[in-house]
Amino acid sequence: MRKPSVLVIFLTVFIDLIGFGIVLPLLPLYNQHLGASGWLIGLIQASFSAMQFLFAPAWGRLSDRIGRRPVLLVSTAAAAVSYVVFAYGCGLQDKHLAIIVILGSRILAGICGANITVAQAYIADITPPEERSKKMGLIGMAFGLGFVCGPPLGSLGIKAFGFPGPGYLAAGLCTLNFILATMILPESWKPSSQHVASRPHLQQWLHTLTHPKIGLLVAVFFLATFCFASFETTLGLLISRNFNLNLATNQDMKMSGYLIGFCGLVGAAVQGGMAGRMVKKSGEARVIANSLFLLAASLAPLPFIKGHGPLAWGLLLFVLAVLAIGSSLTRPPVFGLISILTPAHEQGATIGVAQSAGSLARIFAPIFAASLLYFMPPLPYLICSGISLVTALLVVQRLCRGTQPVAAAQTPNLAK
Repeated sequence: MRKPSVLVIFLTVFIDLIGFGIVLPLLPLYNQHLGASGWLIGLIQASFSAMQFLFAPAWGRLSDRIGRRPVLLVSTAAAAVSYVVFAYGCGLQDKHLAIIVILGSRILAGICGANITVAQAYIADITPPEERSKKMGLIGMAFGLGFVCGPPLGSLGIKAFGFPGPGYLAAGLCTLNFILATMILPESWKPSSQHVASRPHLQQWLHTLTHPKIGLLVAVFFLATFCFASFETTLGLLISRNFNLNLATNQDMKMSGYLIGFCGLVGAAVQGGMAGRMVKKSGEARVIANSLFLLAASLAPLPFIKGHGPLAWGLLLFVLAVLAIGSSLTRPPVFGLISILTPAHEQGATIGVAQSAGSLARIFAPIFAASLLYFMPPLPYLICSGISLVTALLVVQRLCRGTQPVAAAQTPNLAK
């Protein structure tokens, strides 16, 4: 039987996220083309994260009960179906019906989008504790590269096949991913004699959060995701104001896409190499704290960078690089440490709760940031900088002091 491999799971997640990256940046354009109002565009954007919030712990818990492979295969196949539905909706002549079908496709994608949660549990299954944060970085690297590669392919899909093109292209990639996973992805987790409790959504949250350190790490991931999603949502509007970009030619959206892609490349490089070395040297808790300090230091000056010349653009790229490094260094040690602190038979459920917290942050962050940006442009960035700073100090106080690198610590039993 084929041996479980980090490279295989990386490839599975990477292909899946290329499909996700093809469609996601185009959603606002599609919805505007179909005549959707602003609140409806926000609802369609938030529907995926809302379903992830509700279903990620359940998929993770199911993978604890029946194994990772079947859950990954089902979620990959369901993603392909959701993109076919999306493409079909984009080709409908009735605009009202088209919006309903597109909304339904995003809900289906969110319900079945278990790949990241289960992939991280897969990594935990096959990796010793001292290597987990490093290997978790490869999932983040796949995430970043998927978002870098996806949008250009989406644009090519529109040019070649019209509005339904990106949906069909994403569905094709997910179908290819399903076939490859069926052929080369082995099982990493055989359910043991230890009972895996079947808990409702809220009960699973309460069970996970009652462990002090894991509860703190879930909160850290929520706040870090909230800050980054606030930046991600408002970057186009911010640079449009500060650099006087041409709205009529969608110059703001194009430039925002380039800058997010730049952050994705920097983040992928960091998670693929730097994160593991830093964790080995300093321990998970210290890397998490330092990443949040970098995030705070980069968010605060961002709204004040403006102008027309190369100096202003160069300064913007420098600050964005620091921001990308900071945000990318948070995820691997957070999930590595959560995994280390969690019993083997509860990896999927616990990681599912953490991913669910990140999805919840992505629901609230766009509303928070976009509303404050119109009121006072620097405000969401300054508030998020303050949140990052306070969270970093909390990590130093609660996780860093008096602890060794946690990879060497004993794993407590949460099943009690």
